[in-house]
Amino acid sequence: MGLCWMKCSGDIDGRVPVTSTKFSINKMKLPVKIAWHPWFLNKEVGGYTQVYEGDLTFVTVREAGHLVPSYQPARALSLIKHFLEGKPLH
Repeated sequence: MGLCWMKCSGDIDGRVPVTSTKFSINKMKLPVKIAWHPWFLNKEVGGYTQVYEGDLTFVTVREAGHLVPSYQPARALSLIKHFLEGKPLH
């Protein structure tokens, strides 16, 4: 089994904006496995996600800054649980 990894970005992060993270990931030229789509927590959009070949999942967290868990603890916990359980975000 290969290494799976998730990159998480808060959508109001002023230090490392989502656009910079997406630019860096695009430089790796990984094929997209699951296209950009919203993920939900408690029937609210928690952010957006895209999955790439090579087991990279990029996730944004709505209304979160640079330290995602301090801005959105419930959303951060949901990401961690999904990642550890190997479940996709919906």
